[in-house]
Amino acid sequence: MRVLFMCTANSCRSILSEALFNHLAPEGFTAVSAGSFPRGQVLPRSLATLERAGIATAGLSSKGNDAFAGDPPDIVITVCDKAAGEACPVYFGPALKAHWGLEDPSEVRGDEVCVDAAFAATLARIEQRCRAFLDLSFDALSRDELRYELERIGCL
Repeated sequence: MRVLFMCTANSCRSILSEALFNHLAPEGFTAVSAGSFPRGQVLPRSLATLERAGIATAGLSSKGNDAFAGDPPDIVITVCDKAAGEACPVYFGPALKAHWGLEDPSEVRGDEVCVDAAFAATLARIEQRCRAFLDLSFDALSRDELRYELERIGCL
């Protein structure tokens, strides 16, 4: 199963989601990320947050959703409110879409400790959601049941 995490800039929340999902995922599951208006670079604090958590950062890059036109995902999960309202590109075909909104830790203002704490809290929430996703009984769920579960996880 291929999961696409989408955000607007693809520099923070979607990158954290891609890396953490792949860190936890068993064989047969993979995540990628993209942005509707990619920044072109991953925020250094996103990479530092992942590295502090022991999660690999090699190969992470900020890219647009057109990067996956030839290999569409099974599921598209938007992680910021700006991307939630955007239409999935037609080449994503029958992909299920869900929204797992997250506040943007890169917009937190304060000292280094405060900003680092916001990034760590965002990563912890992503982990909670990814674990719930990976605990689903995919073989037993209909498409509608899976859609429901994906939305439920977005409320965690």
